[in-house]
Amino acid sequence: MENWNFILAGLGGQGILFMTKLISQSAMRRQYCVMGAETHGMAQRGGAVVSHIRLGEVESSLVRPGSAHFILSLDENEAYRNLPYIAPKGRIYASAPEGHSPNKEVKAYLDKMDVTFRALPAAGVALDLEAPIASNLVLLGFFSAFEDRPVNQQDIMETIEEVSPDRFRSLNLRVFEKGLSLGRRKKDNI
Repeated sequence: MENWNFILAGLGGQGILFMTKLISQSAMRRQYCVMGAETHGMAQRGGAVVSHIRLGEVESSLVRPGSAHFILSLDENEAYRNLPYIAPKGRIYASAPEGHSPNKEVKAYLDKMDVTFRALPAAGVALDLEAPIASNLVLLGFFSAFEDRPVNQQDIMETIEEVSPDRFRSLNLRVFEKGLSLGRRKKDNI
């Protein structure tokens, strides 16, 4: 079984830890060994929150610089701040304005590393769905439209059903499915 490394980044209150739980439990459905660690800044005041997830036969919970297959970031600046973690040919999914591409310096670095950058205004989508604190589920749905390894959309949906409180379950699934739908549309236009 392959090893996979994720960096999840954002600001306090955006749901990084819930997104970590969803990816980790979805990976366990696929029989992956899961190790992870979170680093919290002033999370309660909107400070940086970074979560490391490692899947497979790994010996440490921290993702080494240059080895993350995926960065999922709920804040564009946090995606840039965590660029040292991305592996060559890695993929970044960031909450950023539609059609946005990184500034010239970042784009040059991503091109040199052959890194794919995909943006979606996850916070705006969540707000439109009257679920302003669910941008994490929008971004996770968007991610799952492009990636089916190491976890896929079905794994994540089953995990959302399992871990969501009853009163939020249908809303969480609807928000995830909206991100998935937007990702599929974008994927079809590539």
